[in-house]
Amino acid sequence: MSLLSARDLVYTYSAGTPFEHIAVDHLDFDIEKGEFIGIIGHTGSGKSTLVQMLNGLLKPTSGSITLDGINIWDKPKEIRKIRFKVGLVFQYPEYQLFEETVEKDIAYGPTNMGLNEQEIRESVQNAAKFVGLKDELLEKSPFDLSGGEKRRAAIAGVIAMDPDILILDEPCAGLDPVGRDILLSQIYNYHKERGNTVILVSHSMEDVATVCDRVMVMNHSRLKMFDTAQAVFSRGDELSTMGLRVPQITAIMDDLIGAGYPFDKGVLTVDKAVLEITEYLKKEGKL
Repeated sequence: MSLLSARDLVYTYSAGTPFEHIAVDHLDFDIEKGEFIGIIGHTGSGKSTLVQMLNGLLKPTSGSITLDGINIWDKPKEIRKIRFKVGLVFQYPEYQLFEETVEKDIAYGPTNMGLNEQEIRESVQNAAKFVGLKDELLEKSPFDLSGGEKRRAAIAGVIAMDPDILILDEPCAGLDPVGRDILLSQIYNYHKERGNTVILVSHSMEDVATVCDRVMVMNHSRLKMFDTAQAVFSRGDELSTMGLRVPQITAIMDDLIGAGYPFDKGVLTVDKAVLEITEYLKKEGKL
């Protein structure tokens, strides 16, 4: 049984009015425990609406979402419990910081879960460690932190609830290249150490290609692809028609393949590209 499933999932904004808009249109998919899933698509393709339904913030117009085989809307009055199990980090989550100290902000979720003081303290410390926040920062006001530190503090607030599924909607948006690389590696390390399921919504093909096992491709409210990262990014021409692109290194390798070089389709990382080119040069006696 899959950890998270959607069946015939639909969400319509302003239904029955002249402004009616179908944001998610009859989606079916299964996500397994421990997977790292990427979601890509052009602006307005339905990505954010989808993840808000997975978290129970939006109720589907029709269709169902099941978590561990149970429809998350079976008991509407208990939907808050779903949000502890499926944690959602919004884009620019630092704007949601509000407590006097970073520690209190991170502790907000565990406190509302009814944990005792010792459990809350351990949750805060573990979450801060995962995102790379130093102990001395926990006593500071969140508004005294740098942009990257605020982002990590906000993410730690969701991680502290120890969700079975962590959803991140554009977590690296607005960060400089060094900051985004650090944050992405911390999210990846959290996933590996925790062994939970992570869903990453991103406009960065490089980020998705680097960390994700499988990738969903949304286009005009529909799910057009859901496959391994390599398989998805091997379909560069189809992605292009949707206004998407493959990672830069994939595009370079595809150009070399087009020029007749015997490289694998769908190379996703620079390290893999270097390995393939090096092996080719060795076979040709040029290295």
